[in-house]
Amino acid sequence: MTQPFDPSSLFGGGDGGENPMAGLLAQAQQMQEKLLAAQEEIAATEVTGSAGNGLVTVTGTGTGEVTAVTIDPKVVDPDDVETLQDLVLGALSDLATKRDELTSAKMGPLAGGLGGGLPGLG
Repeated sequence: MTQPFDPSSLFGGGDGGENPMAGLLAQAQQMQEKLLAAQEEIAATEVTGSAGNGLVTVTGTGTGEVTAVTIDPKVVDPDDVETLQDLVLGALSDLATKRDELTSAKMGPLAGGLGGGLPGLG
């Protein structure tokens, strides 16, 4: 069986705290694991956006992939395609907003733990 990676071994530190860099590396490794777990959770989460009181819905993943579009037949009017187009755009916009909220909820607390945040993660 392999031993887990001990970052203190790189700099000669140990559990006694002789090397502050070892603790920093261990924290960075823990943070990386938490970020990866949050990214996996976001990717596995299904998000739905809607418009027109649910007449058009768009479902997708937290990573941005659109997986389904549902259109209520009563909004399909060959003489008024523009309304349907607007509803689809509205549902896509709502989906994007909800996906951004999901990402902020899952990644925001982790980005704050990186010493004030990193660009693009705050």
